[in-house]
Amino acid sequence: MAPRYAPSLRSRLAPLLLCLQTSFIVLFCFFTEIQKNNFTAWFFSSLPGFQDVNVMLFLGFGFFFTFPVRYGFSATAFTLLVAVVATQWGIILNGLEPHRGKIKISLKSLVEAELCTASAMISIAAVQGKTNPVQLVLISLLEVSGFILNKWVLQSLLKVSLLNSIMLLHIFGSFFGLLLTWVFYRKGCELQFEKEKYDQKSGLFSMLGTLFLWMYLPTFNSVLVDDRIPGRKLKAVCSTYLALAVSAVTAASMSSLCHPRGKVNMTQMQQCILAGGVAVGVSVSGVQHPWEAMTIGFTAAVIATIGHQYLQTQMLHGFQCHDTCATLSSFGLPGLLGWVAHLLLEIRDCDDQTTAIRFAVFHICSLLITIALSLSTGLITGLLLKLEVCRRPPDNKCFDDQVYWEVCHVQLYRCFVQFLETQLKIFFYFTVSSSRGKKVRT
Repeated sequence: MAPRYAPSLRSRLAPLLLCLQTSFIVLFCFFTEIQKNNFTAWFFSSLPGFQDVNVMLFLGFGFFFTFPVRYGFSATAFTLLVAVVATQWGIILNGLEPHRGKIKISLKSLVEAELCTASAMISIAAVQGKTNPVQLVLISLLEVSGFILNKWVLQSLLKVSLLNSIMLLHIFGSFFGLLLTWVFYRKGCELQFEKEKYDQKSGLFSMLGTLFLWMYLPTFNSVLVDDRIPGRKLKAVCSTYLALAVSAVTAASMSSLCHPRGKVNMTQMQQCILAGGVAVGVSVSGVQHPWEAMTIGFTAAVIATIGHQYLQTQMLHGFQCHDTCATLSSFGLPGLLGWVAHLLLEIRDCDDQTTAIRFAVFHICSLLITIALSLSTGLITGLLLKLEVCRRPPDNKCFDDQVYWEVCHVQLYRCFVQFLETQLKIFFYFTVSSSRGKKVRT
């Protein structure tokens, strides 16, 4: 029976969140203002992208984490909590520039902050179910700080564009989370935690989150693409969709090949169908033709499936890294593949050898800096959160909603299923209504 009040919630979570939110209100009061220049044109062109990124961040990742049978409430609600806290922090850090005056808040700044938050969501996926809410909030704050520092270093020292520096979020988030899993390693997790299991219904909701991520990933990869160049944003959307389509087909076939009886593994497939979109997202500025995106998607799905089949077990037994959601296979390896593809594509399009060598050196340095900062900040974060003051949950309380939610165990799952069904009906109702309204107006 879980304690009436979990220590991390009653004496730690409430003071932490109240102090954080009060500090954010004060900072936004004195140092921010709404940007009003070019409001009409930029607002209506960027609002759909902003909404799609929101769907990915809250619905996509929220449902994606619901695969444990008894962790549905925590997966969806704590994802919302962590994301909104990290986004506010990202807006502040992204706007900190000397001699700039007040921080200008616009849809673009909100989108940039949410993309930085997506990197934190990838890191949290690696330790999902084994950490308490206090640790999740602190992880998101420290990870967003490290990622924005990495973005600033790449832009200021290596003159990397905003798009290319932010799209390294998959690599940064996966390696950051990998170090967290190494620091948070618990003896005996090779035999799996007591409640680290899933059934058909929880797996279905998790697959639903993956489908949200799959559908809105083209917008995610193209939302920061400069639309002043005709066709560039369309090229990014089409390339991402083609890579995602190819990776979905390839992941299903590879999963069947890896199974001894030729069956498709739902968990393996949902972890790998995003690989093509992740890889193309890192190399989106270098992809010029549809077949290039499709080749990248095919290779990414093969690598992700093989990594999920063999690498995850080897990382657990050989390096003591218990990666809950296989973030290294789902995001890290496809991100590295996208980085290699970007390097090769840009070198191919260079006019002379000197330019190609210069780009290769800067490109390699950007990857080394990203990996170094992600590993170092992940190590520092893990060591800080491993202190006794954070009180991580014991082994028998991991992957369990009853520790954090005032819902009896018998009613927990039924309430969660009813909640999800209601939210999905509302979401699809408004989606269909808006589409019909647009047809009537046209």
